[in-house]
Amino acid sequence: MSRISRRAFVASAGVLATAPFFPAIIRPAQAAVTLTLGHGAAPGNPRAVAAEKFAELVAAKSQGKVRVNIAGAEQLGSDAAMLTSLRTGALDFSINSQGPVGNVVPEINVLGLPFLFQSADQAVKVLSGDVGKDLAQRLEPAGLSLLSWWDNGIRHVTNSKRAVQTPADLKGLKLRVPSDVMLMDVFKSLGASTEQIAFGELYIALQQGVVDGQENPLANIESSKLYEVNRFISLTGHVWQSNPFLMSRIARAKVGEPELKAIQEAAEEAGALQRQLMRDADTQLLAKYRADGKLQVNEVDPAPFREATAPVIDAWRKKSKVGPFVERLVDAAKS
Repeated sequence: MSRISRRAFVASAGVLATAPFFPAIIRPAQAAVTLTLGHGAAPGNPRAVAAEKFAELVAAKSQGKVRVNIAGAEQLGSDAAMLTSLRTGALDFSINSQGPVGNVVPEINVLGLPFLFQSADQAVKVLSGDVGKDLAQRLEPAGLSLLSWWDNGIRHVTNSKRAVQTPADLKGLKLRVPSDVMLMDVFKSLGASTEQIAFGELYIALQQGVVDGQENPLANIESSKLYEVNRFISLTGHVWQSNPFLMSRIARAKVGEPELKAIQEAAEEAGALQRQLMRDADTQLLAKYRADGKLQVNEVDPAPFREATAPVIDAWRKKSKVGPFVERLVDAAKS
């Protein structure tokens, strides 16, 4: 495994982006092939650590026939940009984010319904069944093959102004949320104003007061050191989000069936590691932040937040395209 520079990637992407799209046809691999994986996580983040593990596993399981270069921390652009690169074949893999992928398959947005999942384990269990298979099939016509559902965690609010104890405490706060229509709806219902800022620019935006706060799982707050500029950490647990691990269908044509099997197995094994690292991070970081005298960590009563965000679920039920999927997912989460 090695890393790729943004300049080298962009140079090759310029050629590939102008090429016509053809459906991928898997053919036997003739020789060793090098593929590129892009993601937006900072070094040390469970996603970044597991991406490195994925590259190691692919090399081992393919007996050196497939090599994976990794470009993390948005080196190849935002998640949305990397998603476009996947679809044109300029990028081979991306451990992406739910919001941009939901722009391609709207049903994926529904995974972020407020308070739908109480834990990541519950969410992964649902996605391991028919619901996850259905979403994977919906991605294929867009030129995207799902390898595994990784965990972007139960999300909490941080800010520099005050502890968020009730929904009323969010009013007047300007929060960064990712480009995710569901999260925008959630925070609109809670009375906060939202801004879309690239994750790689978030620390500076918080430091300079462009926004007052943001929301993320604890692992992301830690790896990007957001606690340095947001001392109030409120454990709202408002949504769980996935990190869909995607492979370009064009990239599939570069490898044979045995190598593709090795890639799939490696994605699942590395995904299990990533999910465990996220669970560990929740426990360890919560203890760390509570022991830090510079930070203020508070629990919240979820009931008022559930009540305030209930209209979001009702509104999504009424959407003609995704309404039936909302009902199906809500039922699956209860089972």
